[in-house]
Amino acid sequence: MARVLVPLAEGCEELEAVTIIDLLRRAGIEVVAAGLKPGPLSASRGVVLVPDTTLDDALKSDYDMVVLPGGLPGADHLDNDPRIHELIKKMANSEKFISAICAAPKVLANAGVLSGKNATSYPGHLDKMNLPDVTYKEEAVVQDGKLITSRGPGTAMEFSLVLIENLEGKAKRDQVEAGLQ
Repeated sequence: MARVLVPLAEGCEELEAVTIIDLLRRAGIEVVAAGLKPGPLSASRGVVLVPDTTLDDALKSDYDMVVLPGGLPGADHLDNDPRIHELIKKMANSEKFISAICAAPKVLANAGVLSGKNATSYPGHLDKMNLPDVTYKEEAVVQDGKLITSRGPGTAMEFSLVLIENLEGKAKRDQVEAGLQ
């Protein structure tokens, strides 16, 4: 069974975080939602999220994929946490899946893993960062090898289905998608 780490920061976009966690769990994927700090956190619209564990405890295990929800200031908190940059680099060096949505792809850029890649983000984030070695796309979901990025809350479901397909195959994606109708 695939294992996925979803780091949660104060001010994250709740629609993205909950959609990612929910759909991956529907696919039978083990998802660990890890807070940057202990205890519940308030998402960008005031929804209170309760992580499964802390990031420090979660980092004691290995994962097949890391997924960064966006939202502000959540993506800024992820970007300012050296543990997140270290995790992203470790995942990239191990050729594991790295994914981010909305404002969070800037965390991948600042961690140095977007160089030479195709990526997308919420309009105004990656495309305004002056990253000449990143090919910015205005598509809902952009995959470049094991790097998967997406635009924002409105693309969270499609993004999550692409993550499922990469981890568990097209049949599992189709099964989960059919159950959503």
